[in-house]
Amino acid sequence: MGYGAKLRLRKVLMSGVFICCGFAATAESVVIAALGDSLTQGYGLPEQEGFVSQLQRWLQNEGADIHLINAGVSGDTTAGGAARVDWTLTPEVDGMIVALGGNDLLRGIDPGVSRSNLEAIMSAAQASDVDVLLIGMQAPGNYGADYKQSFDAIYPELAQQYDALYAESFFDGLTAGGDPAAARQYMQSDGIHPNAEGVALIVDSLGPFVLALAERAAD
Repeated sequence: MGYGAKLRLRKVLMSGVFICCGFAATAESVVIAALGDSLTQGYGLPEQEGFVSQLQRWLQNEGADIHLINAGVSGDTTAGGAARVDWTLTPEVDGMIVALGGNDLLRGIDPGVSRSNLEAIMSAAQASDVDVLLIGMQAPGNYGADYKQSFDAIYPELAQQYDALYAESFFDGLTAGGDPAAARQYMQSDGIHPNAEGVALIVDSLGPFVLALAERAAD
């Protein structure tokens, strides 16, 4: 189904206007839901400095008519994302950012379980004719080489399987200079979540992928 027909069908079911992230989205807007955990939700930051809000402003500055829905839940695992993906994929949603897996790593969840959950999310998006940007996650080495190899392979393989856009890591923007240690200045005191300046760098890195997602959703 083409962009115009898809948007008309979905948004005729709505009122034509709805509010997300404090902005009014018209029937012509591309609507993207950001399904994730605390990194997406904006843990430890004022709402306006969180990932979705900063990304929304970045997109507006690019002149893109894209409106974001913050579907991040702090502490969520891939299982949590799979459990709520159906009600995230409401009729107005044209694209979805999927950024989950960090809490699976913190809990040492079997990579096979994480893969099954992410595949359920990708399958639900495909069934709803919603394009996806899948953001990868890399396991630390302390779980062993086999665990890391299995976990790291999940994201590029699922992106290829479901013809999704793929960004290698949520944190690529923090290590763009090639020095992972330099990323520490962009983290909150817990060493896990980015501060507002770090989020801005992440948005600069991921923003072009989101533009590409919107373009694909509009085709």
